Amino acid sequence: MTAGVGELRVWAPDGVPEVVPGDDLVALLTAALRTDADAEPSHALADGDVLVVTSKVVSKAEGRVVAADDRERAITDETVRVVATREHPGGVTRIVENHLGLVMAAAGVDASNTPEGTVLLLPVDPDASARALRAGLAAAFGVRIGVLVTDTAGRPWRQGVTDLAIGAAGVQVLDDLRGQLDTFGRPLTMTVAAVADEVASAAELVKGKASGRPVAVVRGLGHVVTDDDGPGARLLVRTGPDDMFHQGSAEAYAQGWKDALAAEER
Repeated sequence: MTAGVGELRVWAPDGVPEVVPGDDLVALLTAALRTDADAEPSHALADGDVLVVTSKVVSKAEGRVVAADDRERAITDETVRVVATREHPGGVTRIVENHLGLVMAAAGVDASNTPEGTVLLLPVDPDASARALRAGLAAAFGVRIGVLVTDTAGRPWRQGVTDLAIGAAGVQVLDDLRGQLDTFGRPLTMTVAAVADEVASAAELVKGKASGRPVAVVRGLGHVVTDDDGPGARLLVRTGPDDMFHQGSAEAYAQGWKDALAAEER
């Protein structure tokens, strides 16, 4: 069954086993998707579908697992720069930029949904992971699809966390509406929609954090599925002069004092 105009269908197949380093993730996802389609024929993968895969299973398959007693060292090793720190009763939370350019708590190092005594690092190159999954699944099913690799992150001015795309292949990750007219005929000057992040969040509503369903299928967005792999999710990351919040408030305040003292000494 295809999604109608103005309609989105999202479902999360069951049947993906616990992933361990060295697993063939394409094979595991193919088996789960085929079993799901056998039980519900309308779920058979179709042209224009977008597969959304949680980064945890990608990291596990790629062997991005380290001992838990190295967690702080793992965070440090994954850090390019510290953006902000916040003390709390449980310790100190570090908001940092990691090697992927993502600004996240603990550099994206995760202790959930991983065996006791281990933590997960993000994939080395999530865009490359998405490209490999897309190629393998497209070949297995003979369809034109997009793939997103996602992770969970907080947002500076909003409570709670949401999923966002850290890897993408075959998906238009941004929709630049600047220059188009709104319903009143006024030109849009600022609107660039983060399509990949919106799809990631929609998929998370059916995948969840504790349901054991690490992949979702999103149908109804064939217009954002591209023929080539595209530039990937890296295009979503604000860097350089586009980074309007380069430091946390405490760090910016401290830097201001440092700069003022240096100016007085001159």
